[in-house]
Amino acid sequence: MNDRRLLLVEDDEALRTQLRWSLDQFDLTVAENREEAIAAMRARDPQVVLLDLGLPPDPEGSSEGLRTMTEMLELSPDARIIVLTGREGRDHALKAVAGGALDYHQKPADPEHLGLVLERAFFMCDLEEENRRLGERELQTRLPGLVGDSPATIELARTVERVAPTDVSLALIGESGTGKEVVARALHRLSRRAPNRFVAINCAAIPPALLEAELFGYERGAFTGAFKQTRGKIEHADGGTLFLDEIGDLPLELQSKLLRFLQERVVERLGGREEIAVDVRVICATHRDLEQQAKENRFREDLYYRLCEISIQIPPLRERVGDAVQLAHHFLAEFTRELGARDKRFSPDALAAIDSHPWPGNIRELQNRIKRAIILAPARSISRQDLDLHDGDTEGDALNLRHVRDRSEIAALRRVLARTDGNISRAAKMLGVSRPTLYDLMRQHQLRD
Repeated sequence: MNDRRLLLVEDDEALRTQLRWSLDQFDLTVAENREEAIAAMRARDPQVVLLDLGLPPDPEGSSEGLRTMTEMLELSPDARIIVLTGREGRDHALKAVAGGALDYHQKPADPEHLGLVLERAFFMCDLEEENRRLGERELQTRLPGLVGDSPATIELARTVERVAPTDVSLALIGESGTGKEVVARALHRLSRRAPNRFVAINCAAIPPALLEAELFGYERGAFTGAFKQTRGKIEHADGGTLFLDEIGDLPLELQSKLLRFLQERVVERLGGREEIAVDVRVICATHRDLEQQAKENRFREDLYYRLCEISIQIPPLRERVGDAVQLAHHFLAEFTRELGARDKRFSPDALAAIDSHPWPGNIRELQNRIKRAIILAPARSISRQDLDLHDGDTEGDALNLRHVRDRSEIAALRRVLARTDGNISRAAKMLGVSRPTLYDLMRQHQLRD
């Protein structure tokens, strides 16, 4: 079923017949006067309207056409209206554009040129719809930088919203590449510390001999090469948030010093004797099992409980059903701007492969594959081969038939809605069901408010 709904308002029978043939690529509805046009607007809610300004009882003027246009825009402010006018009606057309019409086309209608004008109008509708959906997703999660509306993502967003206003220490636990720093930055931006600094340090990326100086700072002459007094990352974060990434790799000899800071909220620079008070919220992240490390005496148990007042599990991408495709569109737009590429898009087989891939490297792997494909893909359309992905799917173990059926239905609905960018008509066609049936399934599984 064609989902590009076009309403033609024209009283000339010959022109109506001509346009029916030339506009068969659209889901066309025809009206002959203002009353029929308004009824069609209510019933069909067309995205684009092709409106003859010379409607009866004023076929030589524009009063009835302009009145029709005004009433249409009152019913559907987002409708794109293109007016048809005679060769002598340029002033009428300009008045219509000033009143809210998108464009105008002079009679006699040139099917090829008119088709281009209509394609442009539908393209603008698609862009606005995509922007609206992205805005709704951002508003729904309220997590800056977090893309997706799977149950796992929404639950993560709700947890972050609950804990962000507090000052408790947090541990973000998840596989590498799941976006732990994105969540940490969202926690900071939603907290009372947002006006102050967010300072991040990767405990695994700095040699142990230098990590202490990076964290706590040093006084002049504290060691060879210490030519001036330098504040550490903890001091830099005063009043804000300190993010300790890969805390599970923190050397044991530094864990006791970090514990003292968390207990006393003071630091001593290397080579110094003065205790410096620091007000900072600590968020740590790791892909390791800190509790198991504590049991094996590879991580201090008292530090573990200090850091993990609240633990937040960051779900891997394979558990965020439908989010991979949404993230792929997000990264495609981001990287095409960054790299100066234009008109890149995903082919259907690429979207299917993105959706079914297990993503062992999570979001970082997805980012890398898309950036590489944008650079190397020879055509405008990015294929599965460009992403170096293979077809496949993974399903959970079947235990309860009803549970499995519901789970499969939800997964299928989320995937097809993600692949079609929420387009109900296309999603219903892919699933082989009617639009009412799809709406019923979405309501049944609470996929729409």
